[in-house]
Amino acid sequence: MSDTDFLRVCALDDLPESEAIAADIHGTSIVLVRKDEEVFALYDECSHAAVALSEGDVDGCTLECWLHGSMFDLRTGKPTGPPATTSVATYPVELRDGDVYLSLKPKTTEEA
Repeated sequence: MSDTDFLRVCALDDLPESEAIAADIHGTSIVLVRKDEEVFALYDECSHAAVALSEGDVDGCTLECWLHGSMFDLRTGKPTGPPATTSVATYPVELRDGDVYLSLKPKTTEEA
């Protein structure tokens, strides 16, 4: 993946710690989560209930869907328990000079 595949999203300091933040990046709904100096990006739709994950709560390295409690690993997008059984897409994020950059090319299973 080249540098040209990444889009500047925001300054790292604009993202609050351990909160799910909704972002629309070129028509793609993304949820961003900052954990310390790391930022995770997932598709902002629960694979079980088709509701916004950005309305949920961050618990450690998981994001909980507010509707039925499905939890998704921030690193891989994989559900950590029922009712969801399907992963949500995760996206590569890079931090450059205090800014957050995102690629809209979802990570492959090997990268997640």
